[in-house]
Amino acid sequence: MAIAGTPASIDAREAMERLNAEAQALHIWLRTQANAPTQRPWFRETGLDASGRTARGRVGAAQLKPLAHRWRWVEIAPYLERIARIASSAEVSPIEFAERQQFLLTNPGLGGRLQVTSTMRCAVSIYNPGDVAPVHIHTPNASRTILSQKGGYTTIDGERCEAARGDLILTPNGTWHDHGNDGVEPVVWIDVLDFPLLEFLDCVWLDEAFAGERQGNARAQQVSRPSDYSRKLYGRGGLVPRFVPHQRGFGRDTTPMFHYRGVDIRDSLDGLCRHKGDPYEGIALKLVNPATGASLFPTLDYGAQLLRPGEATGLKRETASTLYVAIEGEGVTEIAGQDFDWRENDIFVVPGFAWRRHRNRGDTNAVLYTVSDAPLLEKIGQYRAQGRMPDDSVAELV
Repeated sequence: MAIAGTPASIDAREAMERLNAEAQALHIWLRTQANAPTQRPWFRETGLDASGRTARGRVGAAQLKPLAHRWRWVEIAPYLERIARIASSAEVSPIEFAERQQFLLTNPGLGGRLQVTSTMRCAVSIYNPGDVAPVHIHTPNASRTILSQKGGYTTIDGERCEAARGDLILTPNGTWHDHGNDGVEPVVWIDVLDFPLLEFLDCVWLDEAFAGERQGNARAQQVSRPSDYSRKLYGRGGLVPRFVPHQRGFGRDTTPMFHYRGVDIRDSLDGLCRHKGDPYEGIALKLVNPATGASLFPTLDYGAQLLRPGEATGLKRETASTLYVAIEGEGVTEIAGQDFDWRENDIFVVPGFAWRRHRNRGDTNAVLYTVSDAPLLEKIGQYRAQGRMPDDSVAELV
């Protein structure tokens, strides 16, 4: 219906854009473009090129896509040493004004945001001997992948977890926790959180008002449970005690077992080496909530995979994004047609929808740890996976 006084031949888009010049002061936008999602119908495209493009125009202006990327340990590790030196010589350490001594990884496709995928944040932390990070609690789920031979400790819900290389220590949302190093050498670990997801939902908060005494340079929990508390309760697969509650902290559907030991993970992988394995993953393990069999967090899935010397996987793609940490060995991962070589402690990310395959190019077993947002995609009905067959056709895996 024409509006009185409005020329019939008016260019509606142009007129609305002129109005938008005025409306922007009111923080409103008169829509002049159709939706422009960054993701093409990925499942119809069988090529190996990149999986999506950033949309143009106002509708797509704020859309960012994570890119496949690798952070070489040999390039980033020196910055940890610099942080440690600064902390040792400063009157006020970074822990006291920044709560952490770390650097965060930023995906080059995400415009400087402090995240490696759309749902995950990743940092690398260093703690000098005697350091204690303040006890705190928060809504994001978090984990520590230990890179040092001796990895300091984390106290979670009164349980002190002393760490070693390859250990995975979890701090589910809603659990009080603090970290420290009571050894004689600096300790290093990788932090992974679902922070960007919670940030997008406006659900991030952190509390440090713990009723405890100061220990060293920060407040810390008193240890109230045996150091192997969760291991004794849940450390034998398939056997779950009935006489204790499996809820720890105020989080929901998170694992009550906080410490997964690297030696156990490696023993399990080694014990399966004679099996054929998965054509797309090699010898792969999923770390699960021992009380329910579900993923460790409702939003993140953790795993480990072993590739035997010379082993190469088939091409696979998922709607989920995956972060990889090279724990042992060396190899190369092809992502969207581009090769990313990796060796011990390197970190790399495979965005959702991108074809990827791994190859162990060393003469010893290679071990990769993984963190994926597949559980989140599953819960909203958007998880899919496809594999490339020998005849180059594409098969639905999930």
